Amino acid sequence: MSDRLLTPIEIGLTAAIVAIEDHEPLVLTARGADGLAGLPFGPFDAPSHRTFEIGLRAWVEQQAGLRLGYVEQLYTFGDRGRHAEAGDTGAHMVSIGYLALTRGAEGAANAASFEPWYRFFPWEDRREAPPAIIARDIIPALTAWAEEETPETSRALPRKDRVRFYFGLDGAAWDEERVLDRYELLYEAGLVEESRRDGRPAALARKVLPALGTSMRFDHRRILATAIARLRAKLKYRPVVFELLPAEFTLTELQYTVEAISGRHLHKQNFRRLVETEALVEPTGVMSTQTGGRPAALYRFRRDVLQERPAPGLRVRSRR
Repeated sequence: MSDRLLTPIEIGLTAAIVAIEDHEPLVLTARGADGLAGLPFGPFDAPSHRTFEIGLRAWVEQQAGLRLGYVEQLYTFGDRGRHAEAGDTGAHMVSIGYLALTRGAEGAANAASFEPWYRFFPWEDRREAPPAIIARDIIPALTAWAEEETPETSRALPRKDRVRFYFGLDGAAWDEERVLDRYELLYEAGLVEESRRDGRPAALARKVLPALGTSMRFDHRRILATAIARLRAKLKYRPVVFELLPAEFTLTELQYTVEAISGRHLHKQNFRRLVETEALVEPTGVMSTQTGGRPAALYRFRRDVLQERPAPGLRVRSRR
């Protein structure tokens, strides 16, 4: 055993709390003294809470006034310096990240508010078309960075191949689940503010950083990227989308919600055939007159599907 004094460690809980409103995916944030948005986080109080999840639900309700529905642990974030301030000599903060879903964006309290998650990741929203920011700002910068690769900086997968795979270039398919891979590539290349803030050489060497989304406190944008990637993957084999919808909904509302999360535009008839094939919903026998047009049938989640097969979800395909 070493006689060197060990750095004290604190356990925190950080939550990416997601809601849908007006067909937009939102995440709960709170502004710090530095003006940056951050995800809600708080300490784990072991004497008061038997599990991390119980602690998470308790302080979210206490601090933000929200009762969470679906909650899933993501990953433990503990990189050195991830929670440090200049001159900080306090305990090292290790945070356990969570994905949490809630119905509706009302009720947030104590300076917490919901913000569109595409504000932080504008290159991820492809519902209308591939975002202009990719071709205009991201690809030229990443291409130049990839060309600077040397044997000393190379990894198992060369930079140019990672750029091609992660951003769907030169015949490679866009994979909506690679949210974290894309963000970490931009971080490694020194193209996001968090990279400069952490003192990464690639960022410090740049005179000007491109405006690639809104930065967040600490490593919270990395945690949010992890949460978005997990939710996008989960849609395909778990009925989590219904945790974001009201008890009764139209098929159009269901499609818009799936599109909002995945960032992809879906073919209407193909989507409805998929919903029918997967037998995830059942009609209520009631028509909605609040659609702004012809009355539309209302549906609800068919819970029996959970006993019928192990992985019920919506394996959607986009038109692009």
